[in-house]
Amino acid sequence: MLNRITRPLSSAVERYLPDPFVFVIILTLFVMFMATLFTPTTPIETIQIWGAGLWNLLTFAMQMLLVLIAGFMLANTPICGKFLNRLAKLATSPSQAILLVTLISMLASWLNWGFGLVIGALFAKALARQIKVDYRVLIASAYSGFIVWHGGLAGSVPLAVASEGHFAESQIGIIATEQTIFSYFNLILLAVMMVVLPLLNRAMLPPDNEQVFVDKNKLQSTQKAAPKHTLTPAERLEHSPVLGGLIGLIGCGYLGYYFLVGNGGLNLNIIIALFLFLAILLHGSATQILNSLQDAIKGGAGIVIQFPFYAGIMAIMVQTGLAEQISAGFVSISSAQSLPFWSFLSAGLVNIFVPSGGGQWAVQAPIVIPAAQALEADIARVAMAVAWGDAWTNLIQPFWALPVLAIAGLKARDIMGFCLLQLVVTGIVIATVLTFV
Repeated sequence: MLNRITRPLSSAVERYLPDPFVFVIILTLFVMFMATLFTPTTPIETIQIWGAGLWNLLTFAMQMLLVLIAGFMLANTPICGKFLNRLAKLATSPSQAILLVTLISMLASWLNWGFGLVIGALFAKALARQIKVDYRVLIASAYSGFIVWHGGLAGSVPLAVASEGHFAESQIGIIATEQTIFSYFNLILLAVMMVVLPLLNRAMLPPDNEQVFVDKNKLQSTQKAAPKHTLTPAERLEHSPVLGGLIGLIGCGYLGYYFLVGNGGLNLNIIIALFLFLAILLHGSATQILNSLQDAIKGGAGIVIQFPFYAGIMAIMVQTGLAEQISAGFVSISSAQSLPFWSFLSAGLVNIFVPSGGGQWAVQAPIVIPAAQALEADIARVAMAVAWGDAWTNLIQPFWALPVLAIAGLKARDIMGFCLLQLVVTGIVIATVLTFV
């Protein structure tokens, strides 16, 4: 049944969805037009806001690039390759591969969104080396696990409202994670998603004669052998495992202190450091590290060119008040029970234009918090509705798929047909739990 649905969806997406760079240009022009039409902002002011906002995500863009590069370098080490291949052997059929990659991606994303993106894609490649399975569905399944991140340990909205000094503290106080991340409705939602999403992805597998496979030669490590001629002193340093091993141990020692003595938690910078120092330690020599880097950096072009445009879009949406209008429109038709549902939908819509959990909460909190107070709705549930809405439409937002696609060697159009169906089914599940559980 689902095969019949995904087939035309995939064909339509492959035919009509442009490259993500073209998509972000069209999105930029559309947002400029909407801001000029529906807000007091003039075209010149809109362009000025856009131009000034282009560089607001430079730090984040560098973090995303390093997540991709460091994660790739770590997976390209011999020991990690062996581990991923051994784990992949747990799956003995295409169906099992889809189920396993979805679950691993969801668990990793629940811990940390950056960790989940990289691990899901790398594990999918390991599975593709072991099993002949539709590569598009496999990567789409790996990416789909990302949907649970905002209900997990690194969710920016629940962590923000649980932190002292957050911008809405004077209105709602501190909301402990027991009321958000570890609330009964969020845990039920996570449990349901852990069952529904893997089964949905498994059901999307096309018949054998319609599956698209990947050339396994493209999935192999590209480690280069050491030169056979007599090494110069400089080359001996470059091929020596001592320097790489030493700095890798120092870096891992710092991380051990951070977690064990400092009681530090996972965040994006720590994930990058973990991937990077383990990669250096396990590669050993500078030559192997740099060879792996050259392979890894090829997939980062999309991140470098597209993130400034999304930063410009976010600036227009926030500073012109367009995002606030979208959120307020949904909230105006809400009741105490339906407010989480409409907050979820509005967050999903705003997320297409403002693909940042923290940034989106800054836009929507001034709208949904007064509405929740006026309607006497559960503010913790409304906040989590915004969080889940932000995560939900990531399924069709190329912005977040870039690291996964870069690692997998695919284009957005290869997986978005499957992601559309995932969007519909998971949207029904999330909205139902948030509204009625």
